[in-house]
Amino acid sequence: MGTGKQQRRGDTRQRIQDVALELFAEQGYEKTSLREISEKLDVTKAALYYHFKTKEDILTSIFDDLTGPIDELIAWGHAQPQPVSLETKKDVLTRYSAILINAAPLFRFMQENQAAMRDLKSGASFKDRMLGLHEILKDPDAPMADQVRCFSALFTMHAGMFVLKDAEGDPKEKREAILEVAIDLVTRAHTGG
Repeated sequence: MGTGKQQRRGDTRQRIQDVALELFAEQGYEKTSLREISEKLDVTKAALYYHFKTKEDILTSIFDDLTGPIDELIAWGHAQPQPVSLETKKDVLTRYSAILINAAPLFRFMQENQAAMRDLKSGASFKDRMLGLHEILKDPDAPMADQVRCFSALFTMHAGMFVLKDAEGDPKEKREAILEVAIDLVTRAHTGG
């Protein structure tokens, strides 16, 4: 377990990430300055610079923290027996659904800052992760319609977070419904129907 000083440092880093992500989503990545982030945190710019030198450093750290579990999931999926079974594909989607619970703020940022995402290395990195998941979900020689179903399964999981976020109902029930639809798409693609 870390010392109190290390714990405070970790808390500060997390607070910076949380506030920056909130401001990036509200105002836009390009329109948010490090000064505004430090002011909202009520810390000096020097304290902010101790942790992050640039906005992109903050964003990269957020992506690294929240997408690390996606990298682990992709590695796990690739380590499974080939060809990938339908059960493994369902496991990938179920695990991905659990990862997305903590990634909602990041997806809100990506939705609100699509132009900036195209220009940032984090955007390309995330696209590569989605392609990695897609590679596991689709069969190597799948017809185009089945490839689209597999991409649509991932998109359903992402879009479902936004569309159903404000809908009435139990959050767990909404996540389960989104996962059910994604699994239906992958099942149909896997069975060729």
